[in-house]
Amino acid sequence: MTTTAPRLGRPARSHAPARRHVLIRLLLVAAALFGALLAGAGPASAHAALTGSDPQDGAVVATAPKDVNLTFSEEVAMSGDSIRVLDPAGKRVDTGEIQDLCSGSTVRYGVALLPGLPDGTYTVAWQTVSADSHPVSGAFTFSVGAPSATSVALPDTPVGGGLVGALYGIARYLSYAGFVVLVGGGAFVLACWPRGAAVRPVQRLVVRGWLTLTGATLALLLLRHPYTRTGQLGDVFDLGGLRAVLETKTGAALSSRLLLLGAAALFVAVLFGAYARRRDEKEHKDLAFGLALGGTVVAAGIAGTWALAEHASTGLQPGIAMPVDILHLLAVAAWLGGLTTLLVALHRAPSVERSAVERYSNLAFGSVVVLAATGLYQSWRQVGTWSALVDTRYGQLLMVKAGLVAVLVGIGWVSRRWVRRLAEQPEGADTGLGEASDETPDIEAEAETEAEAETEAEAGEPDAERAAQLARQRAAVATAQRRKARDADPERAGLRRSVLTEAAVAVVLLAVTTVLTSTEPARTEEQAGQGRAAAGAAAVPNRPIDVRLPFDTGGPDGKGTVQLTLDPGRTGANALHLFVLRPNGRALDVPEVKVSFTLTSKDIGPLPVLPDRVQTGHWTATGVQLPMAGEWLMQVTVRTSEIDQTTIEKNVKIG
Repeated sequence: MTTTAPRLGRPARSHAPARRHVLIRLLLVAAALFGALLAGAGPASAHAALTGSDPQDGAVVATAPKDVNLTFSEEVAMSGDSIRVLDPAGKRVDTGEIQDLCSGSTVRYGVALLPGLPDGTYTVAWQTVSADSHPVSGAFTFSVGAPSATSVALPDTPVGGGLVGALYGIARYLSYAGFVVLVGGGAFVLACWPRGAAVRPVQRLVVRGWLTLTGATLALLLLRHPYTRTGQLGDVFDLGGLRAVLETKTGAALSSRLLLLGAAALFVAVLFGAYARRRDEKEHKDLAFGLALGGTVVAAGIAGTWALAEHASTGLQPGIAMPVDILHLLAVAAWLGGLTTLLVALHRAPSVERSAVERYSNLAFGSVVVLAATGLYQSWRQVGTWSALVDTRYGQLLMVKAGLVAVLVGIGWVSRRWVRRLAEQPEGADTGLGEASDETPDIEAEAETEAEAETEAEAGEPDAERAAQLARQRAAVATAQRRKARDADPERAGLRRSVLTEAAVAVVLLAVTTVLTSTEPARTEEQAGQGRAAAGAAAVPNRPIDVRLPFDTGGPDGKGTVQLTLDPGRTGANALHLFVLRPNGRALDVPEVKVSFTLTSKDIGPLPVLPDRVQTGHWTATGVQLPMAGEWLMQVTVRTSEIDQTTIEKNVKIG
């Protein structure tokens, strides 16, 4: 005996437009918020960061290097054109053979350069895919001899951006939404409302969840090649690119998801077929157990396709992170997918048992507990420090997500209060949340009345067609009156409003989660910044180095001050001017001055500089070559007699 909504006449639709308008308004607001999030997100931020290079960005070297090396914060997938070196005219000057220079925890790749490169500015353009499936690209320059003009034009849209990036982001969101509805809807029916397996609106919702997830997965598979490589939408149907995608970890995960969705289709067919029609209580329980067990395995497998290809599969503690990520996704689906199914049932189904709402309330509470535990672990793993939480985009989005979860929990608490108030009402109260028998007899009576009227019409009795029409109208009016009385009940109306609000917030929460998974984790971003700082990326820009160093050789006339200027104070050629002054500020004539530079972090140096004496107390040197940016140790040796000399030191930053 099914409990699908009866066929209604015009009077029964009097409240439907209002409900549709409310739903449409909420969906429009949610869509606007989702669009704002996507617009602010830009292209997917790389989860592998470039932490160093040799030569460094902006470096000026005396002779052309033999190769170019790049260091990343985590594993990346390289191809033959992942690193390209272009001369000032835009011609490629590398061999195209990627060198794997990884050692231990250091992820480094390089490419050899052609011999005999002339002086000028060279551009290094690189593009790859991080271990958690997101594309990463960038470019920098270095110069041989001296900087020069360059005609190299890099693409305005980074890899993973533009129209392809936007479509890929939408497909990701739809895949999450489809998974939540499919898994959460099935869990709601099996665990909370078995009678809902025969309710058409619930059936349509879960089937649409399966269709959405399947379509989004196919779209992700087709968009993967242009998303990570070419950026051209026309390459969606490039079979060679698709074949290359299927050989990657992400391609294997997406194809596995499609296979699991085939098993999910069988689950849905049995749930809304044999399970909905089964009347024997023992057989019904046995089938429910089998569906619950098989459905859990399939749902965990689908969730695992995300865990195996994205954040959880790389970085800190992947062996723990992947099972935790699966639990997190399943808890989200049970909570938000069940909430969506409850919303549809409250608005579209003839009745929902009070016990079903109470069971869902308990299921949602358990899901929130699992979400809190797994979310705390994931936050620690991806953020690590308070500064990373506050100062990085990932941390800020994570705080927004936590705030939305808190809002959802608060609204859920209000919903639980309505559930308790409904549970306190007597069994005979017409709330639309009673037992299944509260409304089923009315539906059967209406169906029997319509069937009798149609039989009379077929038999050709007088005015039979008119009688059938009147019977349908009476049934429609009776149903409309019952629904009007039921919808006027304050407890049911309060529950519907709170559940509807929860669903609207859940849509925004899912959008924030989608953007969060496309953002560089805070821990990675912070570590990459520290690595760049350690490599000496920070320097004093466009300002000559000017230092004063007091000295004392210990002999007669051995005290004074060295004033040294290094212009422009950057990599490449510099002009050095050194003045030796007495304590009273006048020039001091000394027999010898020597200078040296050492970059300790790279084991470069000491690089000696022998300045020439220009006049009393003034020494100078031109073409002082400093090949790399960083914090250099500058040593100045002053000799005031045959036996009296001293060496003074100062750390200077070269940009």
